Amino acid sequence: MPSSSPSVYEPSAAPDVLGELEKESRMGGAMDGETSAREVRRIDISDFARRKEEIAEQLWSASVDIGFFQVTHHGIPVEDIRAAFQRAEAFFDLPAETKAQWPLARNAGWEHKAQIRPSTRTPDQKESYQITRPRMAGLWPSEAELPGFQAATLAFERQCWEVGMRLLSCFAFKLGFDPEFFTRAHDPQLPSYQSTLRMLHYFAVDPALKDELGLWRAGAHTDFDCLTLLFQRPGQGGLQVLPGKEAEGRQWTSVEPAEGVITCNIGDMLTRWSDDQLPSNFHRVRNPLPHEYQGARYSLAFFCQANEDAVIEGPGKKYPPITGAEYLRQRISANFSNRY
Repeated sequence: MPSSSPSVYEPSAAPDVLGELEKESRMGGAMDGETSAREVRRIDISDFARRKEEIAEQLWSASVDIGFFQVTHHGIPVEDIRAAFQRAEAFFDLPAETKAQWPLARNAGWEHKAQIRPSTRTPDQKESYQITRPRMAGLWPSEAELPGFQAATLAFERQCWEVGMRLLSCFAFKLGFDPEFFTRAHDPQLPSYQSTLRMLHYFAVDPALKDELGLWRAGAHTDFDCLTLLFQRPGQGGLQVLPGKEAEGRQWTSVEPAEGVITCNIGDMLTRWSDDQLPSNFHRVRNPLPHEYQGARYSLAFFCQANEDAVIEGPGKKYPPITGAEYLRQRISANFSNRY
């Protein structure tokens, strides 16, 4: 059975990681492809301990089919989600010179139009603030700037982690790993922890730029974590999914926001860890259409990213082992101009 111990790991060039980047770069940034209605399954995960095998089957089926699913009755109160969005708004409302005190480095801190997707080669039209627990020294707003922000944000991050670990335990079951396999690989008590809570602010549409070609709120991409948990605000849509690992046909499916529902997707780490059984599919955040809400869009994403010393290797050993640190270094450097 694979282990999250780094003792057997030997560094390698990981050409398959480069292949993932090349595939993303071929997507292009045009508003191409048709839109088709397709079910993104909504899965009730209540009474989890008793229903775990049933839930695992539902999660696996949805993930193999589309790579995306939504979960309900996950245990995070809707009031806590609303409060997290309010904290994000308060953070992004701070002056730019204040936020610039906490610059993005190694997946923690604030960035503004710094993410350039290989698919578009233009900056995403957004800013974000990323919380990675062991890397936050000097990157928190003070109590004077945002009272209670740090403690409340860390509490919400913990809630997200707990949901993520429950879901990942289902994938461990299906892959033949022990129940705590992914929990050990994402241990928040270790300095090697690198799961991230990301607050995102997509800018209101500037009328002067609305027809500018190549500008995207978020260009087509796959996530490079194990599992993403995404919270969307009702009325602030734009997320689209492209089912099918090879993206043939360009049939995009919109994932509409629903309060209290978490939209989840498989990331490239878990695709690799599953020996390609679980697809990490392309998704994007398109600009609003002329008849749609043109204002700012906020979302919250929690990325279950394996600890730096966790060794990513599938049960069938299809790919050479690689540590979480090296895997993320290669992927983040390609998106943030070596800000890892």
